[in-house]
Amino acid sequence: MNKTTTWKLLFTFLIIIISFSLITPFEDQELGDYALGQVSSEANASNHTGHENFSEVIENLRNQLPEEQPIDYGSLRAYGKRNRLDYAAYFSPPVGVLKTVGSRILPFWIKPGIRSNHVKDRDKRNDLVLRSLLKNSQAAIKKGLDLRGGIAFTMEITDVNESEINTSSSGTSAMDKVIEIMSERLNAFGVAETLVRKKGENAIEIQIPDRTTKQDPGIIEELQKPAKLEFRIVNVNSQAPVALQEGEEWTDDEGIPYVSMIRSDAIANERPIWVRLLWSADGEIIEEANPRQDQMGGWEVGLDFTPEGGKIFADLTGDIANLNDPATGALGSLAIVLDGQLESAPTVKQRIDGGSAVISGNFSYREAKMLSDILNNPLKVSLKIGEKYEVSPTLAAGALSSSLNASLLGAILVIAFMILWYKGGGIVAVISVGTNILLVIAVLAGIFQATFTLPGMAALILTIGMAVDANILIFERIREELKAGKNSENALEGGYAKAFSTIIDANFTTLITASILIWLGTGPVKGFGITLAIGIVTSVFCALFVSRLLMNVLLQLGVKNLISLQKIEKSGHRTEIDFQKYRVPAFFVSWIIVIIGSLSVYSNKDKILGIDFKGGEELIASFDQELEPSKIDEALEQSVDLGEVQHVYRSEIGTGDNSSRLVLQTESGKSRSVLDVLENAYPDAGLKEEGSSIIGASVSSQIKEDAIFSVVIALLGILLYVAVRFEMGYAIGAVVATVHDVLMTIGLFVLLGTLSNGILCSGQFTAPMLASILMIVGYSINDTIVVFDRIREELEMNPVTNLKKIIMIAINRVLSRSILTSFTTLLAAVSLWIFGAGVINDFAFVFVIGILTGTFSSIFIASPIFFLWHKGDRRHVEEGEILPKYDWQTSSDKK
Repeated sequence: MNKTTTWKLLFTFLIIIISFSLITPFEDQELGDYALGQVSSEANASNHTGHENFSEVIENLRNQLPEEQPIDYGSLRAYGKRNRLDYAAYFSPPVGVLKTVGSRILPFWIKPGIRSNHVKDRDKRNDLVLRSLLKNSQAAIKKGLDLRGGIAFTMEITDVNESEINTSSSGTSAMDKVIEIMSERLNAFGVAETLVRKKGENAIEIQIPDRTTKQDPGIIEELQKPAKLEFRIVNVNSQAPVALQEGEEWTDDEGIPYVSMIRSDAIANERPIWVRLLWSADGEIIEEANPRQDQMGGWEVGLDFTPEGGKIFADLTGDIANLNDPATGALGSLAIVLDGQLESAPTVKQRIDGGSAVISGNFSYREAKMLSDILNNPLKVSLKIGEKYEVSPTLAAGALSSSLNASLLGAILVIAFMILWYKGGGIVAVISVGTNILLVIAVLAGIFQATFTLPGMAALILTIGMAVDANILIFERIREELKAGKNSENALEGGYAKAFSTIIDANFTTLITASILIWLGTGPVKGFGITLAIGIVTSVFCALFVSRLLMNVLLQLGVKNLISLQKIEKSGHRTEIDFQKYRVPAFFVSWIIVIIGSLSVYSNKDKILGIDFKGGEELIASFDQELEPSKIDEALEQSVDLGEVQHVYRSEIGTGDNSSRLVLQTESGKSRSVLDVLENAYPDAGLKEEGSSIIGASVSSQIKEDAIFSVVIALLGILLYVAVRFEMGYAIGAVVATVHDVLMTIGLFVLLGTLSNGILCSGQFTAPMLASILMIVGYSINDTIVVFDRIREELEMNPVTNLKKIIMIAINRVLSRSILTSFTTLLAAVSLWIFGAGVINDFAFVFVIGILTGTFSSIFIASPIFFLWHKGDRRHVEEGEILPKYDWQTSSDKK
């Protein structure tokens, strides 16, 4: 191998190693065992704590705990507090964790002075160390509520009257705003798979996957914070009385009331300061807050003000600067108060313009990030914690097992087909696609802290089928080059050169869709956009870099037959199918199906949206015998009138009641019927209703509206790009074909679900189905661009051929690629549809329809529309496209 190839291989291996490091460890480790392996300064610790080493701490703690109870965050924290331990003495802390920063506020380009001493509060120091150890001990890949369950709790609004809870002048109720803010705090990137919904009249329910209160004891309290940020003026009058304790009140000679406050991170014996009782500015002046690292490795919170907020802040700091007393040297200060607690009181020497500032203080990264998130999404109301409980996985073990096996089968079928069909090239494609999946998972888990659900894993399996598309496109191009008589080296070079523009165009149009979903989408829509964008970038990288690198390595090792030639006809004869002959009947039949499907959607509009979209009821039941989730499913499947039913077990936290409860979530008015069915099926279980409540939708109206709006804007973006990159006729054909595919997929899903009584599919949309529909948009536009790119190429290569013939040639040239891509994706999708369970069945079925309609529309919808747009005349195409111009001796066939 030459030097360039060697360096490329080393680069690829480095990326793979980094990716593996981002997804490890694969399983949670017990905190005690993990911490024991991370000890770095035993000798120093023994001088501080009186214990010989950390292993003795662990041994003593194990002796005090019940035999089977693991050592967790809570037990280590309590043990350290009880025995006055300083855990920082045992471990080298993360950079910036145990630094304290002088409290000053300055424009963001001026960094504050820093005191580099340790955090003085030992308990807080221990919390920081234990949190860092806990985070590193947990599995890098977080599992969703369906796979692992999690923690759940309710929060009640306490300081808003009933009319304000449900209505407001802007049309958005206080409850809706709370749900929106909490969703944004918990799921900023849309990939955390948290659940936030209304419960009852004045409460919300929050479910966080793969977490327990033992793992993250403070998470509920942190979410409860309203984040009412206030900027107040500090009194610097030397004649003011000395405040002895926090909470004292005093009024100056001008009648301005003050209250004594003390910083949240005050050192021992620090005196309170007088702060104005009324604020001069609040959090409304902030446009965005974000954590930033300062010069000494500590953390601070950067503030960017709104245009109006920047003026208010400048005027405020100017007023404070005018209070400075040159005679005494006293400087005015600005108090930053969060939820009634003084966070810092930096001095202000001059008016601060520029629209930005920095809050510095005793922050770890976690605290700075949490404060930033809260400031970006401040609540206007106070919340009180209601019930707290841990929930079981929502997916039955049997359903999980069958769905995982279906996913594995789909992957194996795709791999086997690629190797059998392409031989050496197939092995290269499998390695490339495997690398692609690894990179996607690594970026999502390691950078975006994504949570993986079963539908998400199924989407990755479907991605395997889609990711081979670029490789198939390249391999088919290489086959054409080999058939033309080129040797392996030249065929490889020519194949990649000719496939390059097609791959870039097809993926760039999909990237436009992803970017707009990220920009305009919220919640899971934004999360899908991020996942799609990552997948596009990694797919292109693996196809154009990794695959080519491996092919070059095989060539340099002497392997010549990289691509199997067994399917190439030696006679040189090509089968040319005149698809244009069938364009009119195919076009009209397909749109008739779209209309029938749309009518089915309309007639079933009250039935097709599941609990995730329109809410329902929740019934809590006690029991004498716990029922297996699979048995509950079996009983409910016998009655088709119950509609969608979700069920989990939950255990109360902090009540002393260790017993579980069965939670049944049903469509409105059906919870009692569901319980009756279970009571009749399992009378020995002793099921008894304990209460019920109304639950809201987990997919809000805002998310649905954003999804529709994002797709519309994405289609306009695709229209603009294709019009500029190709020509307007191509753009119209691509957009109409995409709309056709989405409408047909939705319509057939509902129609076939209704006609088959749920045998083929449920015909009902749940939250994961939103992602499957969005996947169809990406698949459809990708397939159409491949066809259009070949049409453009054939127009250049055949300057005197009429447009109808050009379209026929182009479609036949890419036909093998279209069939192979559809077939590989169908292998994965059909496996998930037949052998998967629950939502996976519907998820895969939608994609099966989408694959078939996407392949169909690129031939019978997009191409005919392109042909009709130009009235069958290629000269009309060239008027809007950069192509060579020719003198025409023959007329175009417009038939």
